Amino acid sequence: MTRKTKQSVRQAVWSEMTREKAARFPFPIKGRIPNFKGAEAAVERLRTLTCYQKAKTLKCNPDSPQRPLRQAALEDGKTVFMAVPRLRKEQCFLKLDPAKIDPRNFKKAASISGSEQFGQPVTPQEMPAIDLISAGSVAVRRNGTRIGKGGGYSDLEFGIATDLKLITKKTVIVTTVHDLQVVDAEWEVMPYDIPLDWILTPTQSIECKNKHARPQGVLWDHLDPAMQRDIPILERLVGPSPQRE
Repeated sequence: MTRKTKQSVRQAVWSEMTREKAARFPFPIKGRIPNFKGAEAAVERLRTLTCYQKAKTLKCNPDSPQRPLRQAALEDGKTVFMAVPRLRKEQCFLKLDPAKIDPRNFKKAASISGSEQFGQPVTPQEMPAIDLISAGSVAVRRNGTRIGKGGGYSDLEFGIATDLKLITKKTVIVTTVHDLQVVDAEWEVMPYDIPLDWILTPTQSIECKNKHARPQGVLWDHLDPAMQRDIPILERLVGPSPQRE
């Protein structure tokens, strides 16, 4: 099978989901982690997994399709950490502690705007070990390879957390997507790409086999210089990057 570019796969998924009316607000979905019909059903599948049930701490992307997961995690007594957009602040995560939020506000707290109201800003150094990661995806393959929307922040967050020992080999990585986002296309896997352990759709629970290796920290040689310049936490980490000499 001929490999495709990641962007061409993204475009194909965005187009098919739009054509099949599988997406929901916000529109247009192009350029986004697409919100999808059945997101709640995908979360219910995740809730049945032992890895989720045992998890006490989650790092969850702030995109719309994972709002049901953030709400479910709070309802299930789990602490949720959400990254501040583009990691532009020193305290680049928001901590949502269900013990400190009125349960009547869980739905609101799980939203992007609500997380700013109910979340506590923290630095990565103030975070505990992460048991489970929810990564937003545009397209996935059953072997655990994943494509995001192209910003690179999920991969960078993973690298930072790995360097800080917040992520270990026991940390489980999942995604919730529409069935149309599970594709057969192949693309080049980069060293900084994070693999998935589980893919949850409204109709399927897919355990990913033969996964590629996880990145072992921030890959400085692959880091966008603009990110290195604009993200404060990177100044706290040491890497063999020429820009840091």
